[in-house]
Amino acid sequence: MSQTISGKEVALHNTRQSCWIIVHGKVYDVTDFLDDHPGGSKIILKYAGKDATAEYDPIHPPDAITTNLPPEKHLGVAQMDTVEKVEIKITDEEKARLERVSNRPSLDEVLNLHDFEHVARLVMPDKAWAYYSSAADDEITHRENHAAYHRIWFRPRVLRDVTNVDWFTTVLGHKSSMPVYITATALGKLGHPDGELNLTRAAAKHGIIQMIPTLASCSFDQIMDAAQPGQVQFFQLYVNKDREITKRILQHAEKRGIKGLFITVDAPQLGRREKDMRMKFEAEDPSEVSKAGASGVDRSQGAARAISSFIDPGLNWNDLKWFKSITSMPLILKGVQCWEDAMEAYDHGLAGVVLSNHGGRQLDFSRSGIEILAEVVENLSKKRNLTFPNEKFQLFIDGGVRRATDVLKAVALGATAVGIGRPFIYAYSAYGQEGVDKALRILHDEFEMNLRLLGAPTLKNVVPEMVDTSNLSSHIVSVPDDRLYVSNYESLRGAQLKVSKPKL
Repeated sequence: MSQTISGKEVALHNTRQSCWIIVHGKVYDVTDFLDDHPGGSKIILKYAGKDATAEYDPIHPPDAITTNLPPEKHLGVAQMDTVEKVEIKITDEEKARLERVSNRPSLDEVLNLHDFEHVARLVMPDKAWAYYSSAADDEITHRENHAAYHRIWFRPRVLRDVTNVDWFTTVLGHKSSMPVYITATALGKLGHPDGELNLTRAAAKHGIIQMIPTLASCSFDQIMDAAQPGQVQFFQLYVNKDREITKRILQHAEKRGIKGLFITVDAPQLGRREKDMRMKFEAEDPSEVSKAGASGVDRSQGAARAISSFIDPGLNWNDLKWFKSITSMPLILKGVQCWEDAMEAYDHGLAGVVLSNHGGRQLDFSRSGIEILAEVVENLSKKRNLTFPNEKFQLFIDGGVRRATDVLKAVALGATAVGIGRPFIYAYSAYGQEGVDKALRILHDEFEMNLRLLGAPTLKNVVPEMVDTSNLSSHIVSVPDDRLYVSNYESLRGAQLKVSKPKL
């Protein structure tokens, strides 16, 4: 890329037929990529012949464009002093959003994880909120993930010395200040310019483990470089159809010090996240949709489409032998949804499973992680004589967690730790790293209080007898509404009429 290209030359290529853009001072021909771009062609064409860096940075890893475009499309270095400046117009909607940002409640007024979601919904860009909050189909499972915890009731013990309580634990042999880890979530820069780095820094400060996503907005090495010496991190892997790419990614992860590989197994195809899909339709210019329609490219998947094209739907149990042959990291399957598959994972000698439905974003009407946990513990106890928590085969769950009491219910049933995703994203989308710090302090205080109220000085004292799960698998039991959760939930909506003149 030694050729120097003037801004005037770049500006000539500003059409669908010939589309050049500048990113980080380098010129790329993206004409053939327009219809494949996960965010649609409109946003690229907006910057055709111009510097697109400001739009590119928030939602792409730094190497995304160099990785996805063939070398012949890397045209040269731009003469930046000759490049046309992009005029950034602030819409009335954006002005109103920025005003809401300036009027956020102080962090002192944030009392629980629900509050972060409430504030984030008000201050995040619509596209970011749609991506983070969306779930599959009618979003039944998304809501069930939280509601399931309401069908478990405590049986606390009294007259126990709880002067000192301790909720430290170990996860895959590594110390954690609480039975919580930050689970993998994609496109972190949609919510904040520092993206996943907010989570890395907060995890180090509070002594918990971050799971780095395959599809982070920050590059893997950026996240690893931001970690403190000795900080423990896991890696979530989407398996690529090209196994050489997968091999390169995970061996690099191991070389950089990743302590556990969580292989996502519940996404052979992308679920329909309709909030996100509607945002995509509304962001795309109808004329561009029609121009591209003949190509047969599915342009309806919103930001989430970014994770679908490379994932291998042929991944199966026989591939686990290959994974073991190329890495010595502990292997955990992320997205197991029944006891039979959990037992299969145990029989294959894996280190554990995450009982999860992908945050309700894949198969609607799949059951919650906490419900699956109860059946896994019961059946592996009977059929493999296992007790839980179990150091050699660890059970994790994620989805729907908003309180330390949710985590303690999972611990009582045999989980080693619980993954939390959206609440931490909402925390930094609203307040940056300080938001994540506050979220973890809230959980810290909740653990301390609730262990005392349960009569459990340590997590080892949080046992199955402390919970009543008799209604857990009944999906029609009435319990009091969680008003904070319900008030934050944004209902799905149908197709809307185009703006037209009102009837006389």
